[in-house]
Amino acid sequence: MSRTTIADRVSKHPKLTGVLFAALLALSQVGAAAAATGSTLGGP
Repeated sequence: MSRTTIADRVSKHPKLTGVLFAALLALSQVGAAAAATGSTLGGP
């Protein structure tokens, strides 16, 4: 059983770089929006 690293897999599939970048970008935007929404809730 051979173990491949992320660098090996990305070098074999160049489109994967774009997919990973887009997912990272989307997750960072969702996290920022969730943090902003959570901080504006007023308590009693």
